[in-house]
Amino acid sequence: MSAPSLSDHLRGRIESEGPLTVAQYMAEALSNPDFGYYMNRDPFGIEGDFITAPEISQMFGEIIGLWCAVLWQGLGAPAPFNLVELGPGRGTLMADLLKAAAVQPGFLDAARVHLVETSPVLTAAQEKTLSGVPLKTPPQWHRRLEDVPEGPMLLIANEFFDALPIRQFVRGRDGWSERLVGVDAGADPEQGSLVLQFEMSPPLAGAPEVPDDFQDAAVGSVFEVCPDAQAMVQAIAARIARSGGAALIVDYGHPSSAIGETLQAVKGHSFHDILADPGEADLTAHVDFGALAEAANRGADGGAVQVLGPVPQGAFLERLGLSARAAILLEGASPEQAEDIRSAQFRLTDVSAMGSLFKVLALAQPGLAVPPWS
Repeated sequence: MSAPSLSDHLRGRIESEGPLTVAQYMAEALSNPDFGYYMNRDPFGIEGDFITAPEISQMFGEIIGLWCAVLWQGLGAPAPFNLVELGPGRGTLMADLLKAAAVQPGFLDAARVHLVETSPVLTAAQEKTLSGVPLKTPPQWHRRLEDVPEGPMLLIANEFFDALPIRQFVRGRDGWSERLVGVDAGADPEQGSLVLQFEMSPPLAGAPEVPDDFQDAAVGSVFEVCPDAQAMVQAIAARIARSGGAALIVDYGHPSSAIGETLQAVKGHSFHDILADPGEADLTAHVDFGALAEAANRGADGGAVQVLGPVPQGAFLERLGLSARAAILLEGASPEQAEDIRSAQFRLTDVSAMGSLFKVLALAQPGLAVPPWS
């Protein structure tokens, strides 16, 4: 008898509860305590399923570290202050950030590092990566942002929001319906392949999740909404409004709400069937930065927090000095190292790579000068 799998769990849940929303399916596939994708593996790097900006080059984390140092000074150098990262990966970004920010006297002594992470495997990797960083107090780990102590805060979220579960709505002839994940009753479970399939809810009265501008979209149109992302950015904005500070959100997505289906699965650096092998492939969707900006304003009751951007990642990094940093690294570099540095700069900033698709959104307390917008 084969060992139980997430597919078995999902089939059982659907049998007892009925079809799942796409958000429920994503949450199970990524975060199920026993079978979730992020709970039992390190997915980063060449040997994993994808590579994020901090793994491409130290320059990415260093630039963000300098951004944090400038903001900390602009806040009046509070000591202590909370330096928070959501979904810290292997801890590479935080390690590079702290190394660069250490040039600002007092920064490391004042920083209280808080890492919001749910994966035991990645928590262990972060502990190893950060073990040699000379902080006054050791990092602390939390499962929720709400568990981070109150106080002035600088928060970083790199490729965090794209993995939060989305709901999908599809425009039919009779209005909008929600896309659901069900079980194909006609499939042969003995074949070993998954028997999950998409189906639709009955047409929704008004479909309040779909903005008014899109209510009359063409038949077949798909609109995606991420309630968890909106709730998270509202919580971040509310915390900044209460205690001061700033947040930097870096992710791939579109600058304003739009029609379109972006949910995708990645496995072994290639696209994968969304419903195949749940728990064995990463699931992500493009971030709706327009919806995030609106949610931030709601979380801060409007006007209590600056919402800046989004701007393309390439422009953000270049305006903060990535080319100058690359030039310094190129001095004395071997030919192989020089090739790696130039390749990394291209991948991070060029419009044909990450430079345009990835966006940067900042939140900050009123009156705080925030580069590169200031």
